[in-house]
Amino acid sequence: MEKDIINITTTETSRLYAWTLTEIQTVGLSGQAVHWATTAILLLVSLIILIVVDFLIRKILKALFIKLIKRSTTLWDDFLLNNKVLDYGSHLVPLLLAQQILPAVFQGFPSFTNFLIKFLAVGMVLAVVRLFNGLLKTVRDILKTSKAFIDKPLDSYLQVAQIFLYFVGGTILFSVVTGNSPWSFLVSLGAASAILMLVFKDTILGFVASIQVSANDSVRVGDWIEMPKYGADGNVIQMNLNNVRIQNFDKTIVTIPTHTLLSDSFKNYRGMQQSGGRRIKRAIHIKISSIRYLTEKEIAKLKRIQLLAPYIEERQREIDEYNARTNADQTVFVNGRRMTNVGLFRAYVTRYAEQHPDIHKGMTLMVRHLAPNEHGLPLELYMFTNNTDWAYFENVMANIFDHLFAAIKYFDLEVFELPSSDDLRLYLKTVGQENLENETA
Repeated sequence: MEKDIINITTTETSRLYAWTLTEIQTVGLSGQAVHWATTAILLLVSLIILIVVDFLIRKILKALFIKLIKRSTTLWDDFLLNNKVLDYGSHLVPLLLAQQILPAVFQGFPSFTNFLIKFLAVGMVLAVVRLFNGLLKTVRDILKTSKAFIDKPLDSYLQVAQIFLYFVGGTILFSVVTGNSPWSFLVSLGAASAILMLVFKDTILGFVASIQVSANDSVRVGDWIEMPKYGADGNVIQMNLNNVRIQNFDKTIVTIPTHTLLSDSFKNYRGMQQSGGRRIKRAIHIKISSIRYLTEKEIAKLKRIQLLAPYIEERQREIDEYNARTNADQTVFVNGRRMTNVGLFRAYVTRYAEQHPDIHKGMTLMVRHLAPNEHGLPLELYMFTNNTDWAYFENVMANIFDHLFAAIKYFDLEVFELPSSDDLRLYLKTVGQENLENETA
């Protein structure tokens, strides 16, 4: 039926050409001028018809589709409209019509007709490629609304599909323009593969990287990753064949090649976010000269700290049993075992963290000594909060250390800090007074 309609259209156009030619001859034109005039008139009429048909089809399709969108609760029809699938599809009908009308319009110029047929065929291929490209974008947008694909690199998949689509379209175009079989194009493409690999090196590397990243699930859209080499420390907002876009926490955007996710190392914080705990790893530097043994009176005073009382009683019992068993001389503190202020402070910090409502009870929790250095004895807190939110984490950590810096004085310990200008002024003033007193004496 469709072929019959096309044949009728071609036949009617040929009849119209013959009738117009006859009418123009009656005006007095002759020779090649008759064909030029006939072709010009029919070309103008044909273009007007094609433009009107294209306009009406687009308007009618859009009007019907907009009504459908208003009644529908799904999103796929909105995506079809946004990606201009209707616009691309509406161009196919005028192109099909043009393929039947215009060759008949130019029948007075056989040499040009062959070129025109190829030109219209190229236009048809390009229109079909654009239509399928719009459909691919629509499929991507639909998949993005699904929870199963929300963190997948769909842009990379789209680009792979687009490359395949453009390759098929280019092969067909080569066949249309040259009149040769598509296989001859593939053969020539194989001969030029070395040049193509050089030109499309980044695309090929990105394609391989996208497949491996997706297969290994090493990076997803939305992941917090850190790559100091590229100044990247933020969330992945887009992934495609050529690059990965990362929005840093200062709202700057870093773009890195996709293949660097395979060639370079990076840190992905997804595991931390999924675990439900975020690590606190910070130390208090204690001035070593303030560390000492505790007297019985000081121990009794520290027993008033509720968190420490049970520990002190148990620890004191162990110490007494050990000292009695070893017959330690209690008149000298270094004999046997005794409690120290830093030991009780470490026990207090441990128990304080264990009962803290914002510390994760199912993850590692310890308070440990690190190697002493020029800044004193580092007493490190190693534990996890029970919420991974950044602001929440910082608030919990600050509250814990606020308390510990204030509580450390109860253990007669000092936190190490470098001398400030006030310390130096006080020191110089003290030294000056001592020198003055010595001179006076």
